[in-house]
Amino acid sequence: MWDAPIVLAATPIGNLADTTQRLRMLIRSAEVIACEDTRSTRHLIQALGEHTDARLVSLHEHNEASRSAELIEQARSGSRILVVSDAGMPAVSDPGRRLVAAAIEADVTVTAAPGASAVPTALALSGLATDRFTFGGFVPRKQSDRRALLERLQHEQWTTVLFESPHRIAATVAEFAAALGNHRRVAIARELTKKYEEILRGELGELAEVLAVRQRGTGIKGEIVLVVDKAAPGDGGEVDPLSVQEAASVVLQSAAAGERLKAAAKRVAGEHGMNASELYDAANRLRGPGS
Repeated sequence: MWDAPIVLAATPIGNLADTTQRLRMLIRSAEVIACEDTRSTRHLIQALGEHTDARLVSLHEHNEASRSAELIEQARSGSRILVVSDAGMPAVSDPGRRLVAAAIEADVTVTAAPGASAVPTALALSGLATDRFTFGGFVPRKQSDRRALLERLQHEQWTTVLFESPHRIAATVAEFAAALGNHRRVAIARELTKKYEEILRGELGELAEVLAVRQRGTGIKGEIVLVVDKAAPGDGGEVDPLSVQEAASVVLQSAAAGERLKAAAKRVAGEHGMNASELYDAANRLRGPGS
């Protein structure tokens, strides 16, 4: 069971029945459990009906560098260290990568106990090509990084898997449709393995409309995985510039998701080389009076 002093273990992404027997045994026998959030891990252990005498310590993006050194020293001293995130596999868009790198550098053996992961689950359910895919983590919020992502997707020949916030997914899909074309196929996986699991499949343009309606209604909730089809043969080059009307639509999607209209106009204008005041006015016209 303990093939190494440090074991990264996947936790369920929604359905507790997906807990592996190995994870249960690791929880029982660990001496230290490094958690993304100690409260979430305590809740998981209680929900599983398990007991542990392990000391729970936090391991997150703000303390991973310093905590890794402590954990490696404890591993060298013979402690059994279990590493978990709130959901899925540690180190995959979650804390753990720096610890693994530090362990390798220190010649401390580290291994993994596989289990649930949102990335292959969403990919398998997407209906898109699965033979070659790339995982891009969360859709970037920084303007230059977002632009770079869109430029890569314009000619990407592998299926791309991304994470996105439920509050931003409507605006993101609208922006992708405007930049990549309405007909690029995508799948949007929401609440994977949970009671209200939902997979939306279709083209960017049609799903942008579906999400816009939902955002204006009850809103969009739950963990989101966005799977984007590869570019069609012949696609490539620079991202086509958005028209003012398309950019205004993206601004309204962002406003519907909770961003202030003026702030959204300034951000989108900066991302696409437009005049923020003109875009703000266009978004107001598109929104209509009394909205």
